[in-house]
Amino acid sequence: MKILVAVKRVIDYNVRVRVKGDQTGVETANVKMAINPFCEIAVEEAVRLQEAGKAKEIVAVSIGPSQCQEVLRTALAMGADRGLLYETDAELQPLAIARLLQHAIQKEQPTLVILGKQAIDGDNNQTGQMLAALLGWPQGTFASKLEFDGNQAIVTREIDGGLETVALDLPAVVTTDLRLNEPRYLKLPNIMKAKKKPLDVVPAASTGVELASALKVLRVTEPPRRSGGVKVASVQELVDKLRNEAKVLS
Repeated sequence: MKILVAVKRVIDYNVRVRVKGDQTGVETANVKMAINPFCEIAVEEAVRLQEAGKAKEIVAVSIGPSQCQEVLRTALAMGADRGLLYETDAELQPLAIARLLQHAIQKEQPTLVILGKQAIDGDNNQTGQMLAALLGWPQGTFASKLEFDGNQAIVTREIDGGLETVALDLPAVVTTDLRLNEPRYLKLPNIMKAKKKPLDVVPAASTGVELASALKVLRVTEPPRRSGGVKVASVQELVDKLRNEAKVLS
């Protein structure tokens, strides 16, 4: 089967995010960028399926500016066979991203689509669900385990009450959770090989997909700073502060 994996370029999770002075967004100039951690897990799962003989080809897809080729090369170094970039400088919302991924799926005709459950920048957790709805495909979100039984994907999902197992008829959409796998360390030979793997760039505007957002960001602000802690001399003083200052005890 063919697997399509979506990857997103985000601010590296080790970097402290700073809000712009005009509060129109977060600062990305001269900031280290990387592949979204959940997308990295999605690529790793696709590569493991290929190594197990369950997949013949892996296509990594990204949407965004030309710099997104960097994260596609990371996916190729991990083991993906081809890269596809829908290039646009516009700030896209999840629905527009899902529509562009739908365009890629109609072109590539994969059996399985794997996405990270969310991106660590927007934290929306919407693209996978919207994509499944647009395609009319079954979906398994928050996957912590993925197996196959004939023409079905068996997905173990992490839910509030524990674990839930669902059987999805292929083709299907799966979104990954943290405990699905641990992405591999990239070796230098694989990084060098990735530079020679095919990577196609398609202008997003040429697809005819509606990219305009129905949402407008009014202001981005940092969370309020936490006040410093204090030391107490006794349990009685602690209880007194919790009752009279914090008002968390009656």
